[in-house]
Amino acid sequence: MNIRIVKGSDYYTLAPLINEWWGGRNMSDMLPKLFFDHFKNTSFIAEKNGEIVGFLIGFLSQSQPKESYIHFVGVHPEFRKHNIGTKLYNQFFNVVKQNGRNIVRCVTSPVNKVSIAYHTKMGFEIEEGDKEIDGVYVNTNYDGINQDRVLFIKHLE
Repeated sequence: MNIRIVKGSDYYTLAPLINEWWGGRNMSDMLPKLFFDHFKNTSFIAEKNGEIVGFLIGFLSQSQPKESYIHFVGVHPEFRKHNIGTKLYNQFFNVVKQNGRNIVRCVTSPVNKVSIAYHTKMGFEIEEGDKEIDGVYVNTNYDGINQDRVLFIKHLE
């Protein structure tokens, strides 16, 4: 498996696959092309035999000098459980540290139990929210009306 930085052209390969990878959930609007053009140095593609099997889109915060943010991560359903996500996250963590950052943030939907479990397993902590759902802190209306989110933070060594 090869991990490389994203190219603008990767958008055209991934955009049609996003909703399929998320089991039919409409997620493609969450990943506009601008991420592939403006966050190349902190966003990565995992390839196996020339096929994209995973990606991570992240960036260094412009307003918080010690922080970085992971916006979107995906792994092809047939390649899950092969440590692709872990390798992508570790690549991002290395770049973050090389840039003098030590905090990584990300969010997920409270309905995405797999994502919540994955992030806590990766060492992310759930930030306190204004309500709890199934024992998990949630921030109401974080991404708009009725768009509640679970917020994560990870401090890098």
